[in-house]
Amino acid sequence: MKILGIDPSLRATGFGIIEQNQNQLNVVKYGVIKTSQKAPLLDRLNKIKIEIESIIQTHKPDEVAIENLFYAQNVKTAIILGQVRGAALIAVASNQCPLFEYSALEIKKAVTGYGKAAKYQVQDMIRVLLQIKEDRIQEDASDALATALCHLNSKSFLDKTEGQ
Repeated sequence: MKILGIDPSLRATGFGIIEQNQNQLNVVKYGVIKTSQKAPLLDRLNKIKIEIESIIQTHKPDEVAIENLFYAQNVKTAIILGQVRGAALIAVASNQCPLFEYSALEIKKAVTGYGKAAKYQVQDMIRVLLQIKEDRIQEDASDALATALCHLNSKSFLDKTEGQ
């Protein structure tokens, strides 16, 4: 099973693809989709959509997991993040991939065991759990890998409980 995790952000949308073969986890690809702050919002959203579509078409994930919106005190930030998620969701829907959504709390808990873990703790655990040799992974990419791993853990748990 191949899972694409997405961590939406206007500045740098993270993506990470994990493949599970039996009990073996392999990292297929990860990175960030960066947009220029000088570009109009519409162009930035379109770039995110096009890049995610390209990733899906190239790697053909079985399922996609994305981080849900979080509560934000800044309304403008929440609206923009919603628009970024919308661009990502359209890319996923246009490629007919099953989509699953998780809160930041669920993702952090699945990866670190603690729902309020710091970003560096998520990064460290992702490197250990997925045996990534790089010293530093960009935060958005590690969050996307964490989202994919959260989905694999959730799916594995549901498969086991439904099989009983």
